[in-house]
Amino acid sequence: MWCDQIVTKVREIDLRSDTVTQPDERMRLAMSRAEVGDDVLDRDPTMRALEERAADLLGVDAMLWVPTASMGNIIALTSHLRRGDRFLAPRLAHVLENELGTAAWLSGGMPEAVDWGAWPGRMPVESVRAAGRVGPYHSLRTTLLCLENTHNGAGGTVTPPDEHAKLVATARDVGLKVHLDGARLWHASVALSVPPAALTVGVDTVQVCLTKGLGAPMGSLVGGSTAFVEEARRIRKMLGGGVRQGGIVAAAGLVALDRIPDLAEDHVNARKLATGLAELGWEVDQPETNIVLAGTPDTEASLAALKRVGVLAVPMSGKVRFIPHRDITAKDISEVVGRIAGL
Repeated sequence: MWCDQIVTKVREIDLRSDTVTQPDERMRLAMSRAEVGDDVLDRDPTMRALEERAADLLGVDAMLWVPTASMGNIIALTSHLRRGDRFLAPRLAHVLENELGTAAWLSGGMPEAVDWGAWPGRMPVESVRAAGRVGPYHSLRTTLLCLENTHNGAGGTVTPPDEHAKLVATARDVGLKVHLDGARLWHASVALSVPPAALTVGVDTVQVCLTKGLGAPMGSLVGGSTAFVEEARRIRKMLGGGVRQGGIVAAAGLVALDRIPDLAEDHVNARKLATGLAELGWEVDQPETNIVLAGTPDTEASLAALKRVGVLAVPMSGKVRFIPHRDITAKDISEVVGRIAGL
């Protein structure tokens, strides 16, 4: 006799990224009520308010909203690089590994990865000085240093203000401009208990993201001097990033900026997850922010096993990456550790 069976699907807990978050009721309401205008023709008022607030937070003259963090980075690199110029970035930097070669394709830059020093994701000053040194006329011309704070590929590691200042000073000594990929700069600010502007001192340009942990459905900002932002607006239009009634998404960005302090809870949940994984035998260091990189003998097999018990993660740097975010509670983290323990 055949018996009907009721199959209950396990609830998925999505730790693949802090970009999978859903706009909540407050954010959706702000978007629906946003004052809007044509940003390409005469500027959108809500977008202008977001850009001005972000510029104040980051201590720069002006900011420009862009649809994505990658577009923000490529706008900055395009403004800084001449064709054939070499730029430096830490090994596994997002501009090297995760932006499909646009720095070379669109900006004409020649990337060079600088090895980390004693701490993952952070470049030694001596390496930057050596790589940026001027050679004979027929050698590559190095003109730009790209920093990343926090460093995603290294597990969300943070560069503190004093080390940031030394790297910027060294870049200046060898004639380099400095771009800061600060897609997760808010996380660094919260982890270090310093204002975001303390982590942008001396840079020519900076990019920050509104979707990574803050809950906005889209959007980043890129900024620096007023002259840079004027040129950036032109490049954004060339890349197809000009928007019309952008206030709808800018309103979400304003709500997102209110939530920067909330990132501390994600950091606590990341440490809780890391501790639980370590107790189960995974190779994991205590995270500095909300990214947990955990090593296992077989990354792909581990990811498949996790998916079977409804825990979603992704591979990164040869390990399994988990990212707690605002839609994940401490109870969810306990549930994740329990499911993994049962594998």
